[in-house]
Amino acid sequence: MTRQNPIPVIDLFAGPGGLGEGFTSIADGRGDRRFAVKVSIEKEEIAQRTLALRALFRAYRKGAAPDCYYDYLRGDISRQELFSHPSITEEARAAAAEARCAELGKTPPETVDKWIEDGLEGASEWVLIGGPPCQAYSVAGRARLRPGNLVKFEADKRHFLYIEYLRIIKEFGPSVFVMENVKGMLTSRHGGQLIFDRILSDLTNPGNGHRYRIRSLVVDGEELTPQDYVIEAEKFGVPQSRHRVILFGIREDVAQATPALTRQPGRFLLSPSPRKVLIEEALSGLPPLRSRLSREPDSHESWLSVLRRAPSGLKDWRRPLRAALELDMELAWRKAGAFGSYGGRFEKQHVGFDSMPAELGAWLDDPKVGGVLQHETRSHMRSDLHRYMFAACFAASQHYSPKLPLFPPRLVPAHENIDDAAVPFLDRFRVQLKGEPSTTVVSHISKDGHYYIHFDPAQCRSLTVREAARLQTFPDNYFFEGNRTQQYWQVGNAVPPLLARKVAEVVLDFIQASRR
Repeated sequence: MTRQNPIPVIDLFAGPGGLGEGFTSIADGRGDRRFAVKVSIEKEEIAQRTLALRALFRAYRKGAAPDCYYDYLRGDISRQELFSHPSITEEARAAAAEARCAELGKTPPETVDKWIEDGLEGASEWVLIGGPPCQAYSVAGRARLRPGNLVKFEADKRHFLYIEYLRIIKEFGPSVFVMENVKGMLTSRHGGQLIFDRILSDLTNPGNGHRYRIRSLVVDGEELTPQDYVIEAEKFGVPQSRHRVILFGIREDVAQATPALTRQPGRFLLSPSPRKVLIEEALSGLPPLRSRLSREPDSHESWLSVLRRAPSGLKDWRRPLRAALELDMELAWRKAGAFGSYGGRFEKQHVGFDSMPAELGAWLDDPKVGGVLQHETRSHMRSDLHRYMFAACFAASQHYSPKLPLFPPRLVPAHENIDDAAVPFLDRFRVQLKGEPSTTVVSHISKDGHYYIHFDPAQCRSLTVREAARLQTFPDNYFFEGNRTQQYWQVGNAVPPLLARKVAEVVLDFIQASRR
């Protein structure tokens, strides 16, 4: 088999590397990667450290990462000891050069351009990927900024961070680009104009003699509506209802040289999965854990004592469900007695993948890990534990998560405006329903776990970092640097790597077709 040079990839606004992970996961029959991230740029130092660690892992063929990498994941050696290990000197140097900590728009453009020039090494065929920060486009971000503060909303610089992405396209003219963002960008306005219209126009004609065709990865054709660019991740093997805009840009001269674009309609689209992947399938094999107590001494016994008193929160609740739910909560408490561990950075034990679809299991599994990483529970106040147990038992019997108006009076948080129908997020205590993909994992998971309550009432907790990473389809050997809050933030801000791989397969097919 003739060895092929990998196609260079430049990753902007890289976060912890979800898009890059998908692209670099594709290998040929020899195990050589078909894409190689040459430069990834991320402004947050913690995420950049995660990128550099993963870049080190990717310096090796699949399954060939050195033992010292796994020693670090398990906490047996420090990061400094890993990156100074004599067996990986060259790979560690390359990983540090690949993952750059810089803020696009503030770091001098000539510095960024030099990194890209050095990474591309004169390649004419390459791919630009990335997702400019999306807070200004998101529904939550607009809800926070717009009411009573239109001036601040209009002035938010995050509306136009895509211009930094656009500048790279203009300057370097990649063969192909893939840009990801939240669905809210389709309806976000600035100065009375739809931002999405401006973005499409700019990306189509970035300047410097370049023109691009902006294609959808789920709807064929060029006369598209904005909604046609939305990818619903749960339709493509991701165990999460995550809807995102992904633009597939092809340089006009490359498009014209690829007859397959017109001769084979639908070829360069994502192929839907046979069925949706359920949350309990994605989390299967992970050990059950107890939550912990905050603002009071924690122990297994004290935690169980708090759970035992949870049914008392249903007093004064005049609902037919009350008796059945009190029984369910007692049964959950009894089951909880078996859950003594709250997890940790590394738990040495067998992790099974037999209860999930084969594609997802093969994607997540790495036997060399020898256990489970970053599967550690948060601490919760006893009042929230009572809410979690009630909500999880309610969801298990009614098959939907209760919103606050359905909560027993004793379990309703003491917020002044809790009864105001105009207040958003009345589902702030959201159970992730068994029998469905999860809801969208977003960066807010770093602030509290109320929106990510585990479906098992006996565990009475929010999701761990590893569980959130599973729903985002990060492989089990993917390690997130930083403290637990920073780890959650990285997971929530990422593109699901398995979805990114499927996008990369389409891009690879197109590039190969363009060569013929």
